Amino acid sequence: MIAEKSQRNSGVVGTSDCCLIITTALERSNSCLALSVFSAMRSSFDQGSSVEGWKWSRPDVQTYASLVRGLAASLRVSDAINTVNEVCRVGVSSGEEVPFGKVVRCPSCMIAIAVAQPQHGSQQIASCAKCRYQYELVSGDIVSIESEEISMDIPAWERGLRFLQVMKQNIPAAVHSIVVQTPTGAARTHRFATKTVELPAREGERVTIALAAPSNVYRKVGPLQFNTKAPGFNPGEPMCLTNHKDGRESELLRAPLKNGRMSLLNPSVLFPVLAVLATGDAASGIIDPRLPQFISIAAVASVAIGTTLNSVVLPQLNQLPQRSVDVIAIKQQLLSQYDLLQTRIKDLREATEKEVWMLARMCQLENKILAVGEPSYRARRSRVKRVRESLENSLMARIELIDSYARISSMIEIEVEMDSDVLAAEAVSNAENISEQIEQIMELENLEQRWRIQAEANDEVERLLSSQPVPTEQDSFVSLVLNKKRMNCIRIMN
Repeated sequence: MIAEKSQRNSGVVGTSDCCLIITTALERSNSCLALSVFSAMRSSFDQGSSVEGWKWSRPDVQTYASLVRGLAASLRVSDAINTVNEVCRVGVSSGEEVPFGKVVRCPSCMIAIAVAQPQHGSQQIASCAKCRYQYELVSGDIVSIESEEISMDIPAWERGLRFLQVMKQNIPAAVHSIVVQTPTGAARTHRFATKTVELPAREGERVTIALAAPSNVYRKVGPLQFNTKAPGFNPGEPMCLTNHKDGRESELLRAPLKNGRMSLLNPSVLFPVLAVLATGDAASGIIDPRLPQFISIAAVASVAIGTTLNSVVLPQLNQLPQRSVDVIAIKQQLLSQYDLLQTRIKDLREATEKEVWMLARMCQLENKILAVGEPSYRARRSRVKRVRESLENSLMARIELIDSYARISSMIEIEVEMDSDVLAAEAVSNAENISEQIEQIMELENLEQRWRIQAEANDEVERLLSSQPVPTEQDSFVSLVLNKKRMNCIRIMN
């Protein structure tokens, strides 16, 4: 029809014509045709969708809004919600299997620091431009998970210390032990505790665990090496878990030791230590009355120096230099904006889904009123119609916002991937070219060696043949020897 109207055999079907086809098909209750046209328009992202020389235009906001409203009016709620999800992924084809990835936040600062892509597994070190510490990211699917609820009974002395804010550690409610399998097939066990008994993830879900920097990750300051881990954590200790399915982030606590632990704050340890110190002071007072005072001052000074080193000096020495994180600061700022946009898109999508359901309810209610046909329902029908129009306008506005946020998100994805994936691909390509050249050189060397061996074998055969003659009865024996040498030379060449 379009070809006859335009009198051309090829071209591009305009967006307005596509929207008109979809709207007309929905008005005539032909939802399948509308979805088929929309699918053809979405497949134009693949640069290969054409029918007899004609190509479909890419869908715009008006096309999305018309399709969502029409499907909701046709009571095709699931298809309408799927269309809303398509708006959130602008510029991406429906058969996409290479997503951008999941943004992972810093466990200490809670700002976006890296992207966990589907092919990523372990040995991914991420640096934070704000706190200047490094973290190891382990991504994979949960193969198995074991959880154990911990008793919440706390000794009276520990409750008192927590009330006085001497002890500020969170109280774990459950201990979990999970096995994460990376895309390469390697499995790794992680043991940690959580504040609540709720599981941070389930078996089969893909997660990313942020751990403190391992001991082999450090920065050099002259002859010294400082581990770039966050203060208060052991190397390789789990700190945060990100669930890729629902985007939930769970803070992880240090799991208590299975055999219990000994602490100086425990009365069974604290009182004997104080008794020994008091006895030592009394004994030293007999020797010199000033010794107890010197011992007390020395003990307090040692504790103060140790506390200052552990809480102030060492954390600063473990931090990365400011100029080394300035390079990734811009990328992490983009990721933070991307994370914020994704949060807004998620909220708008949820609100749009609710309005789709309400619009479908209003359309169903209007159909019931028309089916009854009572004149007394005329005022109620007008009221339902006004609500329906209000919902349609609201849907249009929300879809426009989602489309705008999705376009900005795609722009950020392009910038991030240009700075990381494209550079990595170029590096891999250069490395492959270098390796191919090395292989070619090695093949030439092997070929040259084979020719050298063959030339030496031919020289030896010619030297034996040109030597002084032998008796006739030994001709057959000499021929046998020469043939044997020739076969050995050929075997060496192969």
